[in-house]
Amino acid sequence: MGARRIMMVVIVVVALIQFVPVQHSNPPVVDALVFTDPNAETIARNACYDCHSNETVWPWYAYVAPFSWYTISHVNEGRATLNFSDIAGTIAGARGARAHIVYAEEEAEGGEGGNSVAEISEEVAETINDGEMPPAYYTLMHRDAVLSAQQKAILIAGIQQALAQR
Repeated sequence: MGARRIMMVVIVVVALIQFVPVQHSNPPVVDALVFTDPNAETIARNACYDCHSNETVWPWYAYVAPFSWYTISHVNEGRATLNFSDIAGTIAGARGARAHIVYAEEEAEGGEGGNSVAEISEEVAETINDGEMPPAYYTLMHRDAVLSAQQKAILIAGIQQALAQR
C-alpha cells in the first residue's frame, strides 16, 4: 500500500469519526462550593472549573474527534472526583467510580466509606501541592492555569475554608 493510499485512508477515517456523537454537557449547578476568598475562587475558576464543575468552557478541540473523546472523558472523571458545582455529591461520595472505590476500600477496612470533608481537604492540598493538578496537559493549552506557589497556597486555603463551612 502506497503512502498516498494510506493518507487517503487516514483522511477518510478522521472524517468518519467526526460523526460519532459526543455530549458536551453542563448540568445545572446544584450545590456550589461557596468561596469566602474571591482570589481563591478566581484561581479555582481559571485552573479547576473546566474539569471540576458543571460550568465547563468547552474549547474548540473538544468538538474534534478523537480529541473530543479524550476531553469529555477527562471532564467526566474530574467531575466524579471533585465537583465544585455539586459539592454535596462529592462529600457524600456519590460521584463516579473513584468515590465508589474509596467507599469500598474504606468499608472493607471497617470504615464508613464515602468522602469526609477532612479527607477531601487533605486530598485537594496534596494533589495541588504535588503538582498533579492542574495537570500538565491542561496547562499546555490553558496558560492561566499554571499556578505559582503563592496561588497554590491561596487556592488550597480557599477550598479548605469553603469545605470547612459545610
